Amino acid sequence: MDQDRRKIPAEAVDLYTRFIHGEISRRAFINGAKRFAVAGLTGGAIVEALMPNYALGQQVRGDDERIKATWETVPSPDGNGTIKGYLVRPFSANTRSATAAKLPGVIVIHENRGLNPHTMDVARRFALENFMAFAPDALTSVGGYPGDDYKGGQMFNTVDKPKMANDFIAAARWLKARPDCSGKIAATGFCFGGGVANSLAASLGEDLAAAAPFYGTPTPAADAPKIKAAILINHGALDAGLANGYPAQEDELKKNNIRYEGHLWPNSVHGFFNDATPERYNKTTAPQAWTRMIEWFNQYARA
Repeated sequence: MDQDRRKIPAEAVDLYTRFIHGEISRRAFINGAKRFAVAGLTGGAIVEALMPNYALGQQVRGDDERIKATWETVPSPDGNGTIKGYLVRPFSANTRSATAAKLPGVIVIHENRGLNPHTMDVARRFALENFMAFAPDALTSVGGYPGDDYKGGQMFNTVDKPKMANDFIAAARWLKARPDCSGKIAATGFCFGGGVANSLAASLGEDLAAAAPFYGTPTPAADAPKIKAAILINHGALDAGLANGYPAQEDELKKNNIRYEGHLWPNSVHGFFNDATPERYNKTTAPQAWTRMIEWFNQYARA
């Protein structure tokens, strides 16, 4: 979110956040946004400005010569049978010897609308940092991300959530076991995906080296003792619900002697990392959070 160019009322940004979380319908979002129209800015313009623009947010093209990207299907017998995902490696990994090509892996978990172009772009960014990244699509069992976030959100609500959780576990273990992976893996995710990153830290135990959840639901207190990974927490300071809950989250990490670092990024709302939604994106703190995450994964997941 660019504080200098922002014209959208904060209440409208909050309304959009409620919409993407499934708390209100699309109609309620559109009608509500119209109420926040200001001089020189219609309700329709507000809605258009708040919706994601994936072309605008893309940093690494899918056909970038520096990466190699493929679609992979992973068995998930305890989940929905299989889960499909987007695997990205640096191109240089394909020209080295089998031993030298081994890289640490990162599981990249999308928001609650499926594997959209922004999450795929984040996976490609990891490849440029010399990681292999796998971004699984939780909508695989219902046909995959449909190319529309609203439809994706509706489909997301139909998928069995315990099976979905097992799909992500299967994806992480598949990545860790790949012969071209170093055996060290990390996890990150955004909103719903941030919660999954926290959940994987408990579910995988010693199998996960590090996690960097962004504005994600904390690991339940009962599961916190299972965490062995180093946890880097990212919340927006203006994301009141999660920011206010951070002290309790921190207490659980301290109580269980978990390596962690927490950031309440200033002047940042929910979704501040997502440059495909420019009215939420913070051009100052998002790159800082990315840099710190890469440092964290290099420290704890790089063999």
